[in-house]
Amino acid sequence: MKKVNRLTEGPISRQLILLALPIMGSSFLQMAYGLVDMLWIGRLGSNAVAAIGTAMFFINFGYALNSMVVTGTAIKVSHSIGSKNYEDAADCIKNAFLVNFIMFFCFISGLIFFRDNLIGYFQLNNSEVESMAKTYLVITAFGLIFKFLNFLFTRILNSFGESKLPFKINAVGVVMNIILDPLLIFGLDMGVAGAALATIISQAVNMILFIRASREYFSIKNIFQYNLKKIKEILSLGLPISVQRILFTGFGILIAKIIANWGPDAIAAQKIGLQIESIAYMTAGGLYGAVASFIGQNYGAKKYKRISKGFKTAFLLSAIIGGAATFIFLVFPEELIKLFVRDRKTIEIGVSYLRIVGLSQFFMCIEIISNAAFSGIGKPKVASTVSIIFTGMRIPIAYFLSHESRMGINGVWVSIALTSIFKGIILLWLFMRSLRKIYKKVEGEGLWT
Repeated sequence: MKKVNRLTEGPISRQLILLALPIMGSSFLQMAYGLVDMLWIGRLGSNAVAAIGTAMFFINFGYALNSMVVTGTAIKVSHSIGSKNYEDAADCIKNAFLVNFIMFFCFISGLIFFRDNLIGYFQLNNSEVESMAKTYLVITAFGLIFKFLNFLFTRILNSFGESKLPFKINAVGVVMNIILDPLLIFGLDMGVAGAALATIISQAVNMILFIRASREYFSIKNIFQYNLKKIKEILSLGLPISVQRILFTGFGILIAKIIANWGPDAIAAQKIGLQIESIAYMTAGGLYGAVASFIGQNYGAKKYKRISKGFKTAFLLSAIIGGAATFIFLVFPEELIKLFVRDRKTIEIGVSYLRIVGLSQFFMCIEIISNAAFSGIGKPKVASTVSIIFTGMRIPIAYFLSHESRMGINGVWVSIALTSIFKGIILLWLFMRSLRKIYKKVEGEGLWT
């Protein structure tokens, strides 16, 4: 290891906040890719928005699959750095990149070969939307290799205690995307294909910058000299999160199938609503990286008191994020939706989405940091199990509440908000209980003092 920012020493709150802020910024920038695309695509109409929304369900499967490698590697690397076993960290990183490449080639083959079946599943009954969705899906699929690698670089650097570098690199990509989107979508009249291509080019530049900048922290040599045991360790640690995200994407597709009964306007409204909601989700998601890295290093160093104090700081930050999101969604829903689209029906549905889902933002943020904390102590299965159970419950609840004699499409939004609230409460309680058990075995004194 060439450079390490140790998170096991120094002022806890200051250290965690300084680590978290650039990661939050990076998450904002990642979110900005989708927001910028949606702002421009919205000018093409609800059909174009619905097309991208449909294709993105399957792209998200790739991100979910990739999280197996990313999460498992982050846990292993942070634990190894915390225990000062730098050779083990280097071995983990090398094997992670090999698995990442293999995963990409397998996934993109499936997307391209089955694209007609995948888009056809939604039965959109609109040839224009289906054609645009297939175009966006295929082009974006080829660029997934850059996304896969950039996610991995970011989480590895976070495990080293480095968060400013990924933020700076992602900022370059966002600026490029902002410039390229209008140029390709309207200037060259490429439509949704231009949006996909703009993102690919931006992510490719990011990857080149990551390769060059990461040399200060680690080097990747002899990538094809794999260690099967290390690969199994990485995948076993990342599997719960990956399964969780894959199932979430599957649940999202089933939810979208229900929403499709209300037509392309409803699909477009949900897609726009999700993009707006991602402001809170991605911000808290940035906090996820900081919490997981901080707790991971301190868990490896057996500094459990620092873990409890760091988690309390993270809880307060997430409460602020969730509270602010709830206020904005409840007070300015129409203004937010109108930034993306002008279709009256889409605006009405989108406003209802933000107002209902807005009530659960605080609990969603608590769920995210609890997930991060469980990953930090190497127990991602606990959080994944709870998240999978309650997210799966959205399907029957949505079917029941969305019946015309009950709440209609608003019943779908209620099912999302209700399950998010339960997940946040239960995961917070479970992590506090788990940490108490760990601490009592080692120290035998009050944990939260």
